[in-house]
Amino acid sequence: MRDIGAYFKKSAGAIGLFALFGAVFLTVFALSGLPAAAVGYGAALCAFFGLAYLGLSCARYVRRAAELRRALAHPAQPGRLPPPADGVERDYQAMIAALREELAATQARQQARYADAMDYFTAWTHQIKTPIAGIGLLLKDDVPDKGELRNQLFRIEQYTDMALGYLRLDGGSDLLIARYALDGVIRKAVKKYAGWFIRRGVALDYAGTDETALTDEKWLGFVLEQLLSNALKYTPGGTVSITVEPGPALVVRDTGLGIAPEDLPLVFQKGYTGFNGRTEGRSTGIGLYLCKRVCGILGHGIRVESAPGAGTAVYLDLTAAKLGVE
Repeated sequence: MRDIGAYFKKSAGAIGLFALFGAVFLTVFALSGLPAAAVGYGAALCAFFGLAYLGLSCARYVRRAAELRRALAHPAQPGRLPPPADGVERDYQAMIAALREELAATQARQQARYADAMDYFTAWTHQIKTPIAGIGLLLKDDVPDKGELRNQLFRIEQYTDMALGYLRLDGGSDLLIARYALDGVIRKAVKKYAGWFIRRGVALDYAGTDETALTDEKWLGFVLEQLLSNALKYTPGGTVSITVEPGPALVVRDTGLGIAPEDLPLVFQKGYTGFNGRTEGRSTGIGLYLCKRVCGILGHGIRVESAPGAGTAVYLDLTAAKLGVE
């Protein structure tokens, strides 16, 4: 009954217009002096065909409404929609199909992001357990080594910064692209890791630079910090150098363990640690993965050159930025 009422409400204008035309013709016929029987016969035929049309049209409307309700119960199945009755319905169904495709693509992206986040934070949880366990062991001593406590707290802070950086990666809302002096970005990152350089007995070779680059200062600093962290992990008692080549290109070199040839093509994959990472027990394969993603957002190139026992060099091509200046 609800569908029948909706049909007559929708068709009220057409029914009213039909009744008006009928009244006009009856009036004209009556004024023309036609016999009453002829007028009545014509009115009866019009009424019969009009009611028959209304009945068939109403039945079609009710049937179609039922089909659409059944399709609405399964919105993800486009095949359940009835064939379009006219051009307008065809356009609406095309719009629905486009929205379904967009929804499916959005859901796929969200599922991929969720899976990526679960993988990342699973690895991050195992990673942060190490300094927490180290602090627990240190606190068992009557006089804990404050320097080592600070070292473990620094690692926790580093991992927390990585997690926050990961959460902000896809948003892009905090990007501030401008031309920055690279010397300030480099010195800020080096200062943050100064304690690690001392504790690991690693020498720093950096002579300063006057170069500038179109980038985001905070995110470039994030990438540089990750590169310094990796260099310090695998360069005990060696040297880490930072140079800025014309272009500019920022290069972080170390004299550490190096990377095996079979590991080199895979270093930017999420979760890939390589032989040295597994041997040292300090890597979860997150740092370089995040660097690659950040460089992709900033439009910078990143590549690694390395050989076992010959150290590693990471090149950041800062000439590739395609983002506008804020």
